[in-house]
Amino acid sequence: MNYRIIALDVDGTLINDDHELTPRVRGAVRAAAARGAEIVLCTGRGSTSALPVLEELGLSGTMITHNGASTVDSGTRRILHETVIEAEAASRYLAYCRERGIHFDMNTAFDLYVEKLTEESEKMYGRMFARPIVREAERGLPEQTVKLSIFAAKEALDAVQRDWAAWEDGLQVVRSGDFFIDVQPHHASKGAALERLAGLRGVPREQVLAIGNYYNDIGMLEFAGFGVAMANSPEEVKRAADAVTVSNNEDGVAVVLEELLAVAK
Repeated sequence: MNYRIIALDVDGTLINDDHELTPRVRGAVRAAAARGAEIVLCTGRGSTSALPVLEELGLSGTMITHNGASTVDSGTRRILHETVIEAEAASRYLAYCRERGIHFDMNTAFDLYVEKLTEESEKMYGRMFARPIVREAERGLPEQTVKLSIFAAKEALDAVQRDWAAWEDGLQVVRSGDFFIDVQPHHASKGAALERLAGLRGVPREQVLAIGNYYNDIGMLEFAGFGVAMANSPEEVKRAADAVTVSNNEDGVAVVLEELLAVAK
């Protein structure tokens, strides 16, 4: 294969809307790995939430997590790179959510902290293999926090996003799904993390393939030598890509990889 690094988003891309990794997708990813490509999960999820997906693929290696705010080795659990949020900058976001009863979590490279759990949020974390740690509000922001995540109905998040659009404090607000907003340092992104990893590997961008479906994937789609958006992507994401495949419910990742594998034979 011409691609030495294949970066794959997870939710809405690698897995379907039932949160399943289908046998066809699993087989195509493993076949690409067997041909020598390094498979890199590049996700908004945290490391412990992404690791079960990598294990289900039957693979190990480097994962770019928290939208590029951390890069970790799945085997040793070593943090290769991370960008940390300052407590002072985070305070206004936390206060906003507390005042309005909006659910949020605070993430380090491997741990996820919440101040409370509801039945709805527990179900959400369960679907994503996340294990939240309850932490009292008085304890403040955990050390080495790399990302804040907000979970609410789409309409509520639309309003939050409008309110936060004018805030200037060294942090960026990233829409990572219809029901999720992430807050992290401005210089953290999937694209920047993927570029950094390719540099460490000595792999030119022309030999990087990226597949994603949402706004937080735009950076990596633009950096990659070939970026593919899923059919279930917003139009802005599709415009950032070099090609569009079928949806995550139609095994779009497998369609792309199978075509590349066929050409490489």
